[in-house]
Amino acid sequence: MGTLAQAKPAALAKAVGALGALPDFTWMRRPEAGGVMVPGRMGGTGAAFNLGEITVTRCALKLASGEVGHAYVQGRDKAHAGRAALCDALMQTGRADEVKRLVLAPLDAARAEARRARAARAAATKVEFFTLVRGEDA
Repeated sequence: MGTLAQAKPAALAKAVGALGALPDFTWMRRPEAGGVMVPGRMGGTGAAFNLGEITVTRCALKLASGEVGHAYVQGRDKAHAGRAALCDALMQTGRADEVKRLVLAPLDAARAEARRARAARAAATKVEFFTLVRGEDA
């Protein structure tokens, strides 16, 4: 679910398009946007506090064959949430391997490449500090 939720909407749309014919489904909960309070902790270990709210879109659908898919994605993109929920439902069917190969693997690879590129940009700004030994310190 993390891969689907964190994918760029256009990349998810392209990957889902690679699946070809998609099954019929009915909405259990149509995509709807709302706010979610995000907690934070000072230093990762301190007392929890409310950092602020983010917008989240959620939905749930049911395939004609009975599998149910859910999705929560950051932002207001209802189509993104719908595609993520559809993939969640398809992962419970005989098409799970196809979804892994055509949707999840390319999205994971794109996310890994984005992380690598960001790390390379950050590494380019790294500064090495060193101290010279002065005579009276010896």
